[in-house]
Amino acid sequence: MPIALTIVGNINVDFLFRAEKPPSPGENLVAKDHQISPGGKGANQAVAAARLGAKVTVVGRVGRDPFGQLLTRNLEREEIDVSRISIDPSKPTGTAFVTVMPSGENAILSSLGANLALNATCIEQAFATIEDIDGILVQLGIPLSSVDRVIQIGTDLGVPVFLDPTPIRDGLPRLWRYCTSVTPNQSEAALLTGLKTSNIALAFAAAEKMHTMGVRRGVVKLGSKGCVLFDDDGPRRVRPYDVQVVDSTGAGDAFAAALAVRLTEGADFDEAAIFASATAAMACTKAGAQSSLPTRQQVESFLSRRGKRKMLTSGAR
Repeated sequence: MPIALTIVGNINVDFLFRAEKPPSPGENLVAKDHQISPGGKGANQAVAAARLGAKVTVVGRVGRDPFGQLLTRNLEREEIDVSRISIDPSKPTGTAFVTVMPSGENAILSSLGANLALNATCIEQAFATIEDIDGILVQLGIPLSSVDRVIQIGTDLGVPVFLDPTPIRDGLPRLWRYCTSVTPNQSEAALLTGLKTSNIALAFAAAEKMHTMGVRRGVVKLGSKGCVLFDDDGPRRVRPYDVQVVDSTGAGDAFAAALAVRLTEGADFDEAAIFASATAAMACTKAGAQSSLPTRQQVESFLSRRGKRKMLTSGAR
């Protein structure tokens, strides 16, 4: 029986440009090519979780425009329950402009649009009609007060709440530290904890501080250097998987969704983090956000080929 995962977050249309670099102020660059694709942290993580075998319900908001219809239909094709996606009568569907560089790294400029109209009332109305919830995954692409309401609802229901704290804007949700796991990247971890995270040792300290602040399982994603973990069993590190990076756009979403899926299924923290790292690595090998997300079978096959991964307790590679 698949786990029932409710994902609350932003739904965007992505305009993806391939270029040598993002333009500087006053600079007019010509991209090598471009594409329009479905995106948004919430939607990306919903697709990732569905492909990994979860029964997914999305709570979100789009505009009354062609993009909103396109994005909702795309989620339906992934067999995701979209009945709790509401339509805003005045705000446009969220948009992101993504510049992908030859290294596979990206720079993103977003306009959240209707996502910022997903208020606490919308959240309460949506959750009142969801029958099965084994876990909740939420990001920060919606109002912070709505994120707090999601965390409180999950706490009241006694189900794990997983927070991917991106994009960090002005301030943080008050209840972020009460989540089951929090999965920032290095810059986000620095903002959450007030600590520098410029190397692996400092990232370990940030993960530990998240844990001491109340987070049951702290994670700091390190990109090409893997990730570090901290819980009651102390610090560990997952080494990165060596893959040919094409586009890292969906990697963070793949990691967050995969970790939430495996922890909700009952996997231990180490196993879930290794699975999430493999999922993120695979997402880097294809272009696009949702188009790059692997299936459960593909991730398990990848892990089988790569062999059992040993956890590290230091910055050693």
